[in-house]
Amino acid sequence: MAAPDDQSETLYANPFRRRLSEGRPLIGAWAMLNSTAAIEGLSWAGFDWLLIDGEHSPVELGDVLSHLRAMEASPTVAITRIADNDPVLFKRHLDIGARTIMVPMIQSAGEAASAVQAMRYPGAGQRGFAAMHRASRYGHIRDYVQRAGEGLFLIGQVETPAALSQVSEIAAVEGMDAVFFGPGDLSAHMGKLGHPADPEISEAIVRGARQVQAAGKFAGALAASADQARLFLSAGLDFVSVGSDCGLLFSGADRLAQEFLAQARRR
Repeated sequence: MAAPDDQSETLYANPFRRRLSEGRPLIGAWAMLNSTAAIEGLSWAGFDWLLIDGEHSPVELGDVLSHLRAMEASPTVAITRIADNDPVLFKRHLDIGARTIMVPMIQSAGEAASAVQAMRYPGAGQRGFAAMHRASRYGHIRDYVQRAGEGLFLIGQVETPAALSQVSEIAAVEGMDAVFFGPGDLSAHMGKLGHPADPEISEAIVRGARQVQAAGKFAGALAASADQARLFLSAGLDFVSVGSDCGLLFSGADRLAQEFLAQARRR
């Protein structure tokens, strides 16, 4: 059996970065149900990545830990979205083994730099130190503190026109690995509340994504419809969310109920 130190090279090769480097767009989905069974099942469905949503769902730190464990044996990469650009949230999620983290509502290069700082130990940042935690295999990976940053990947969300106007500067921040566009909040701030798939929103995201890629970083987006997802993929975005556990469950339930209710009413 391999000693813990023998596992360190795998630990420091971030799986999301490795897949993005393959040159094809990565297809993902949102997990909001806070169900370990659901996320474990979805992790075997063929998606490249699943996002554990700690911002707009009742997912707490212990839940994230359970979801990470449920996904660990699967081929799907886990992305964890924390609730805010808060160094305490970064510290706690990194310590339980989250390796690819999305942070919402990055509004400026300064806020992007703060997120980068929270991902790194002192000397390069301000992440709090703990001697033993899940990320270091409870202290068995001896060089974890020195090399932790190699295995981490940071995604900043751009979700307002103000942030869009500074997207090149945000993407240029060293340590901000990718920028992800949220059409829901963007539509709300652009006077199109409730219409995240509006063509104006899609066009703004595609323009922003091109600026991110011009800065040498990866660009992703959440698609609010199948047509919007196809547009983002055709436009060359690097990673796209095409659905959610809630959407799959509830839309499927709606279709099934309506099909058989319609038959029952004809009797």
